[in-house]
Amino acid sequence: MSDVSPSEYIRAHREDLISLALDLLAIDTANPPGDTREIVTEIERFLKPLPVDVERVVANPAKPNLLVRVPGKADQTLLYNGHLDTVPFNADAWTHNPLGEYVDDRVYGRGATDMKGSMASILFIIQAYRATDVDPPVNLLFAFVSDEEVGGDAGLPALLEDNQLDADACVIGEPTCEGDSHSVTVADRGSIWLTLEASGEAAHGSRPPLGVNAIDRLYDAVETMRDQFGAKRLEIAADVAPIIEESVEYYAPSMGEDIARELFWYPSINLGILEGGDAINSVPQSARAEVDVRLAAGVHTPDVLAVIRECVADCEGIRIADVSWSVGTAEAPDSPLVEAVASTAAAVTEIRVYRRSATGGGDAKKLRNADVPTVEFALGTDTVHAPDEYVPVDVLADNAVVYTQLPAAWRSQVDQ
Repeated sequence: MSDVSPSEYIRAHREDLISLALDLLAIDTANPPGDTREIVTEIERFLKPLPVDVERVVANPAKPNLLVRVPGKADQTLLYNGHLDTVPFNADAWTHNPLGEYVDDRVYGRGATDMKGSMASILFIIQAYRATDVDPPVNLLFAFVSDEEVGGDAGLPALLEDNQLDADACVIGEPTCEGDSHSVTVADRGSIWLTLEASGEAAHGSRPPLGVNAIDRLYDAVETMRDQFGAKRLEIAADVAPIIEESVEYYAPSMGEDIARELFWYPSINLGILEGGDAINSVPQSARAEVDVRLAAGVHTPDVLAVIRECVADCEGIRIADVSWSVGTAEAPDSPLVEAVASTAAAVTEIRVYRRSATGGGDAKKLRNADVPTVEFALGTDTVHAPDEYVPVDVLADNAVVYTQLPAAWRSQVDQ
């Protein structure tokens, strides 16, 4: 065994970590189209000298996934998850190279924060363990997946369907921190996506009183939902309420306490799509809207949907044509996984780590629904999906140190 710990190895080999991040950023994995074959090959090249088990799992030939297994000293398995694809970019809007540039202790590029930077940090802990000849305290499973940015089925859903992710807990390297505001995401929000259709009576645009405007009916229906349902404070389960309050505290500096409180304690109702009408001089006979309703974890979505159905039923000429929904999920804020991530990150950064909810939902929800306790954590910046997205080099190293120390912290919490 080496005299150097895996964490010390990471600090001493920052330049190698930077190079790895730049190698990943140099490969365009914008989704769409989301082709990840080249980056998977690059990761396989990086791992080839290391004594680890590497397996490609392919549901879509252009969007492979990669599993890496590192045996540990105990039977428990900790899963690290990260996605290979990024959102698209417009190179003309960037002042730095969107496919990777190292300037003034910052690494720029699409995915630097979301999430090729943290993926490099996760990959680097494999090298750190092997270079120091240290066996991790628990089994480690790494899942590098495709198709996350568009919510496709070729990535994590394919691995779950194939029962490839046999793990006792998971940390996803999604950015959860901005500047000095650090957090671990322990919950997500539920959703109701409604397609509403309205019928009216056609008339000439010069004689609107002779018709019934279907667009007006749709808009009025959404306003009725906001007035009758959106203004009511949610009844959130008692075990989730502390997460909601801490979420409000986390977001208050950036969006204001009133808005943060409204976001989590009340339903959010967004009229995302409104279609109808054939000409400016006609009263539309039909119209269609898509409405996005979000609910905090700790709220039973089907109960809310029943209230919405009653509300819409009272709106003349309106029907629900389609609906899909999900329930918000949450980890207990004092669970072994949450305690391990929060305490380890706080010790490395010497900054408080909030235990909060995400404002949306993603792969963490899928894993929790598959009975894998899951949180999201990565230090990062507020440049996610923006031009000149970047990550400081110190953040790359700190993320890697947190991820390296996490197995021991988690096992300690589990054994208590």
